[in-house]
Amino acid sequence: MEYILLIIGFICMITGIIGSFLPILPGPPISWLGILLLYLTPEVKTNYWILGITLFIALSIVILDYIIPAKGTKRFGGSKYGIWGTNIGLIVGLLTPIPFGFLIGPFIGALVGELLFDKKDHNRALKAATGSLIGFLASTFMKFVVSIIYLGLFIMIIWKNSEAFF
Repeated sequence: MEYILLIIGFICMITGIIGSFLPILPGPPISWLGILLLYLTPEVKTNYWILGITLFIALSIVILDYIIPAKGTKRFGGSKYGIWGTNIGLIVGLLTPIPFGFLIGPFIGALVGELLFDKKDHNRALKAATGSLIGFLASTFMKFVVSIIYLGLFIMIIWKNSEAFF
């Protein structure tokens, strides 16, 4: 049974890393699930501090993942129209079968939202859309780093308990 938990936990780790780039999958929470499955094996002594801290970080990242692109839009001079456009564009970009729709969608959504707000100021609309893209990339990088750290923690725990597993 422990080997099944190890394999499923490792699959969760890889899925979490992939989920860092695909907004439809919550990367860090899936990676955290892999750590939880590792601690459910009888060979690994449960460390509630590690589980609690990593859960808190994973949930914080999920919340920040929605806030950062909108804040990026606002920081670069965007209005509420641009922020709404970013969020709507992200959803449309995910559902549209075009390559990199999850990157193009928020950018175009913020651009369209800002142009609806002020049709004459194209520079400000482009600047806000760029802020949306930068915010999205920052949030993706943050999720990727956390998922990689969780993978390292997963491997470290397995290594530490390697005599029990192998």
